[in-house]
Amino acid sequence: MATSLDDFVRNLPKAELHVHIEGTLEPEMMFALATRNGITLPYATLDEVREAYSFADLQSFLDVCYAGAAVLRTERDFDELMTAYLRRATADGVRRAEIFFDPQTYTNNGVGFDVFMPGFLSAIERCHSDLGIDSALIMCFLRHLPVESALDTFEAAEPYLERLLGVGLDSSELGHPPRDFELVFDRARAAGLHTVAHAGEEGPAAYVWSALDHLGVERIDHGVRAADDDALIARLVDSGVPLTMCPLSNLALGVVGRLEDHNLKAMLDRGVKVTINSDDPAYDGGYILDNYIATAQALDLSRTDLVRLASNSIEASFAPEADKAAWLAELAVVASTG
Repeated sequence: MATSLDDFVRNLPKAELHVHIEGTLEPEMMFALATRNGITLPYATLDEVREAYSFADLQSFLDVCYAGAAVLRTERDFDELMTAYLRRATADGVRRAEIFFDPQTYTNNGVGFDVFMPGFLSAIERCHSDLGIDSALIMCFLRHLPVESALDTFEAAEPYLERLLGVGLDSSELGHPPRDFELVFDRARAAGLHTVAHAGEEGPAAYVWSALDHLGVERIDHGVRAADDDALIARLVDSGVPLTMCPLSNLALGVVGRLEDHNLKAMLDRGVKVTINSDDPAYDGGYILDNYIATAQALDLSRTDLVRLASNSIEASFAPEADKAAWLAELAVVASTG
């Protein structure tokens, strides 16, 4: 007998390539950390927090998310945040997680690399040992801040560069084209780091071109607006540059009005290496399994489509080739029996 859609998707080995650790801060943990660290929140109850999680656009979300991150103060806080996400990801069938973090959010609150990096790394190592999930960190620069701030952040990260997988670019997209950060991305590549960037979420297809041409990125995060440019789609298909799409986030932030209108399936059918991810799941309505299920139902994805999406995620990861081969072999077995 065929397995349920939920069980089928949960059992698919997959990679999560677009998740912000700050965006996994659940309201219950926010309140607990605020109490432990003596921080007064602008919300009196959990219901007030959840009411605040209704966003008109990307900026309204970022305002709430950055405020929530202020409760993260100690190494223990960062360890607990990362551990909670990795446990959820493991339960959703994630074998590999490449996790974004925004150091400028923490350093602006007076919390340094010597606090959050040990917290993140201890959780990653323990969860790899205890849960078997493989994970790595991608340091993102906040594009609404000057490039000089990004360069200062890169210098501050120097003691930890060997523990980083890559660098990325996030936060407010409109009015902050990728080309502005060419210098810091050049430095990251010279240090041997992978490069990715948010582009084409609220910004135009031209920002995707800029991320490819000026930043030399290996993946595009979101990329929804790439569909507006046939030449860009052809380039993505020919080059195999993946898109790390986040359907429930796009719905929550008004990038699409209905999930049924999302262009993920159309892009997949055109040969773009599309992947499904959760973005900021505590705020956007769901973790990676929720995104797979909701998207499958809204876009009538077949099980073949879902296997392809999981396969794309593994292939698009920056994991060692031997690990990817093992996960793909496992995926083939699940696909044949599901």
